[in-house]
Amino acid sequence: MPKRHTDLFAGIANFAALREAALKAALGKRGKPGVAAFMANLEKNVLRLERALQEGRWHSGGYTEIELHEPKRRIVSAAPFRDRVVHHALCSVVGPIFERGFIDDTFANRKGKGTHRAVARYEHFRNRHRHVLRADIYRYFPAIDHAILKADLRRRIACPQTLCLLDTIIDGSNAQEPVDIHFPGDDLLTPLARRRGLPIGNLTSQLFGNVMLDALDHFVKEVLQAPYVRYVDDFALFHDDISVLAVWQEKIGAFLARRRLKLHPIKTFVVPTTEAAEFLGYVLLPGDHRRLPEANVRRFRNRLRGLRDRWQAGTVAADAVIQHVAAWIAHAENADTWRLRHALFRGGWFDPLWEPDGSPDGRGLRGGSWNNNARNTRAANRNNNSPGNRNNNNGFRLASTPSRARTAFLTGEAGVPEGVHGPS
Repeated sequence: MPKRHTDLFAGIANFAALREAALKAALGKRGKPGVAAFMANLEKNVLRLERALQEGRWHSGGYTEIELHEPKRRIVSAAPFRDRVVHHALCSVVGPIFERGFIDDTFANRKGKGTHRAVARYEHFRNRHRHVLRADIYRYFPAIDHAILKADLRRRIACPQTLCLLDTIIDGSNAQEPVDIHFPGDDLLTPLARRRGLPIGNLTSQLFGNVMLDALDHFVKEVLQAPYVRYVDDFALFHDDISVLAVWQEKIGAFLARRRLKLHPIKTFVVPTTEAAEFLGYVLLPGDHRRLPEANVRRFRNRLRGLRDRWQAGTVAADAVIQHVAAWIAHAENADTWRLRHALFRGGWFDPLWEPDGSPDGRGLRGGSWNNNARNTRAANRNNNSPGNRNNNNGFRLASTPSRARTAFLTGEAGVPEGVHGPS
């Protein structure tokens, strides 16, 4: 039985913790009306929040729901900023308690983990085994059973006030898409009688999602003793024998059923590891090659076009466009995409406000290679490249004289994110 922690609430419902939580929750969002209103009277609002928590009067506010259709249909729920402050304060105290019990091979919503490390771990196991069982949980967040989640939280938390706060957040979840699944022992009305579903978008939901699947992680690693990678509800097991993977799939399905979860009937399958596999936004190919799925590139180009139109209409700041593009490039740079990035952003550096059908104007300016600045490409040995090297560290980059749309970036008015270089 794991250690149960008491006396946690004082570390959550105090002025200093809530003020720190408000500053974290406001990072990158101070321009939004709800955030700006709270931060304008920060001390007063934090004192009110502290008092409401200590007196047991705090409850979750209403959610703003946004329906997304790409890459799949889902409902994202935005909590009021006041609630998000509480979520940050709670997770900063409760999160480390559960973090110590998580296995190393789960990578979502954890400090020092993330998609890139999950992909690298997947490739590590793939290169050592002949087959992989790819699995996904059917409608995971809408299907999370509240009673089971609360029981999991009580395995490590024994502080009554903290448990009451956790229950308040779980019970305050807005209605999610229906998940009509019956499990052994259910009658016709059982699925209607049990509360299910967590809002996608809450910081607490990210923690609860990992807590809910922690039992599965330990079952796979300690009972099945399988090479295993999980990111949220997308996971993979590896073995040379396809029949072993089939047995594991059956055992995992039975284990999840006891937690009122179900493997996705379409997204769960066994394939050879020599086949190309799409995992966490990359197509993974033999030889440790990666590329981006065409659908992802198409969505990015459409989103970029929309952002550019909004920038030209004055409804979005140039900084927001740059940050979006910089995040996409950071993702794309982990795949073999330098030609793609050059096609999207002429001149070898990203220019999100460049008109896609515009022709280069003005004279050519000297630049670096697709990956490096000019100083590093004057000679191959600056990067310790051999004379016969043909990778994208070599070569020459051209950039055009700035057009009107580019002037803000070249003059520094819009700013360029740290680590992203413009023309030399």
